[in-house]
Amino acid sequence: MTPQPEPTFTPYPMQYIPVEGLPTPLEPSSGSDFSLLNINNPLTGLPVSDPTLLERRPMVIKIGNAPDYVRPQSGLTLADVVFEYYIEWGDTRFVAVMYGNDSPLVGPVRSGRYFDEHVTRMYHGFLVFKSADPRELTYLQESDLKEFLVIVGFGGCAPFSLGPYRRESYNNQFFNTTKWAACAIRMDVDNSRQSLRGGFFTEDAPETPLSVSRIFSFYSIYSYNYWQYDPATHKYFRYQEANDMVKNKPEAYTPLTDAQTGLPVTAENVVVLFVPHIFANSYNAHDEVYNIDLLDFGNAYVFRDGVAIPAY
Repeated sequence: MTPQPEPTFTPYPMQYIPVEGLPTPLEPSSGSDFSLLNINNPLTGLPVSDPTLLERRPMVIKIGNAPDYVRPQSGLTLADVVFEYYIEWGDTRFVAVMYGNDSPLVGPVRSGRYFDEHVTRMYHGFLVFKSADPRELTYLQESDLKEFLVIVGFGGCAPFSLGPYRRESYNNQFFNTTKWAACAIRMDVDNSRQSLRGGFFTEDAPETPLSVSRIFSFYSIYSYNYWQYDPATHKYFRYQEANDMVKNKPEAYTPLTDAQTGLPVTAENVVVLFVPHIFANSYNAHDEVYNIDLLDFGNAYVFRDGVAIPAY
């Protein structure tokens, strides 16, 4: 392999860059109260019930999706952005970016992967996870993200706790975001508000001839799902595999819900990224320790309002 330069932190631009066809954001006038301009969450474009929640770093929290009995998970419906990606042996895992909401239970929290570095850097967040394979843990701890890694036992104050389930502790660890700020102060880590590059939000769906009501992702006979568009709510509802397709069991689905809120897991936008899944060496290939590369560019699809928009 050709050696690649070590990733470095790149500050997000503070100025707005005009894009043809998109409205120019309003600039604050002289003497404006900046607090009044910050009531919308830059990650969703939506108002927040408590603007003080935005005065902190986001929390990037690993949430298990396997084995099946960890469902329903807690906190997915309260996250601003959720990534799902392949880990190994046919299974996937979630990364939930918690910023505009808090939750006393998020999880079950599971181990970290190389991929999590990308999300943590994108959102200038704390990476909350339950340890990791020595190769991945060493890589993260030797990077400049070290002070932003939050694992079980962090400083003796990280708000991890066992969940209200009768299961082994490995899949029963949850994180309380409401108590993290006090721990960050105690440990003297930087939990200040970050310069998060906001997206462009509009109620008008782009024109496209591609009408799509259901989006399937088939990772393996153990992990498959789809998102179903609901015109009444303008949301996509998540359906997860109801059983492994072994011993002649048929393909079957069930709604995915959130144990913390009791709500179905939904999204207003579903983005599918096609990215390289590579191995650093044959040893990592044997164990399926992937490097999922989000650098450079590739193909994608953006789904919203029942349509699909090809993207890069």
